Amino acid sequence: MSDDDLPQADQADGAPHPRETLRLFGHDAIEAEVLAALTGERAHHGWLLTGPRGIGKATLAWRMARFLLTEVPADAGLFGEAPAPTTLDIDPNHPVAHRIAALSEPGCLLIRRAWDHDRKKLKAQITVDEVRKLNSFFGLSATDGGRRVVIVDSADEMNPSAANALLKVLEEPPKGATLILVSHQPARLLPTIRSRCRVLRMNPLSPDALANALDQAGAHPDKADALSALSGGSAGDALRVLAEDGIALYARIIALLDTCPQIDRTAIAAITEKATARGAEARLDLLVRLLDLALTRLARTGAGHPPTPEACAGEAEVMARLSPSPAAAKTWAALQQELGARIGHGRAVNIDPQSLLMDAFLRVAEASRG
Repeated sequence: MSDDDLPQADQADGAPHPRETLRLFGHDAIEAEVLAALTGERAHHGWLLTGPRGIGKATLAWRMARFLLTEVPADAGLFGEAPAPTTLDIDPNHPVAHRIAALSEPGCLLIRRAWDHDRKKLKAQITVDEVRKLNSFFGLSATDGGRRVVIVDSADEMNPSAANALLKVLEEPPKGATLILVSHQPARLLPTIRSRCRVLRMNPLSPDALANALDQAGAHPDKADALSALSGGSAGDALRVLAEDGIALYARIIALLDTCPQIDRTAIAAITEKATARGAEARLDLLVRLLDLALTRLARTGAGHPPTPEACAGEAEVMARLSPSPAAAKTWAALQQELGARIGHGRAVNIDPQSLLMDAFLRVAEASRG
């Protein structure tokens, strides 16, 4: 397998890589804030883009990189005689855009989990060796106006040694350097890393913005509202739902819940068999996530927040029957946490996944009797 064909740690399955995605949807206010900062007199050297996975954080990071390496002159935030830019957009045919897409731009460095050639899989963490590439990167003579851009995706995946090495750079950044950290779980980062960055919190996409993002990725779903509900406003998750026919799978979960408390093992086996077959890890992950989502929506229904919009026909009626009160909401919330931990532990120690799911659905049926 050539390097070009290797899996990339910062790319969602079935989606174009964020550095190849030129437009960003649903974050106009964030982009305006970034643009004002990058064209100001004192731009920040460290940025931390946070929010759920798959909502456009990496896309924004690459838009910032292209902008910095094409529009912002060295030692400046003032644009002299030329009018200040009004957008982060750049010409898609600009040489920098082509070089960034090919990961050959000398002024830009990507730090991410590397491929382990011995084990034939992606490493579990970003190691200190990856962060040490900054030494040679900043040691090269600066080009393109003296700017250097580093993207870390995702910063949550750094091991302690890598995090400490990056912190040293953030504490004493080289002249003209901008470090952009993508983080899905910023609480996992060192507080000192967070304190040395300008933090931008990005929210899940609205249904319209999600539809636009999926259209750009080449996906054209019919049930936009259902897809938005199941993906939590994440384009990355939406693509995974589409790839595994997740809308239909969720409808089967709701149909199974509708039989509670008289649920039967044959019905459970039917819904879990395909997801637990060899090589079906993606569908198994999705089934586990959708069951967790169903329990969450049950808890919210009992707390006075029924599913709006419905992710499948009849969902609201089923949830109103199973979760009619705040007391029921507490039961479902507790079960959701219990099953999440139980399934996660069981998969970690290689317990048969079909047995885990069978047990989970039987526990749901038992809880519904109350």
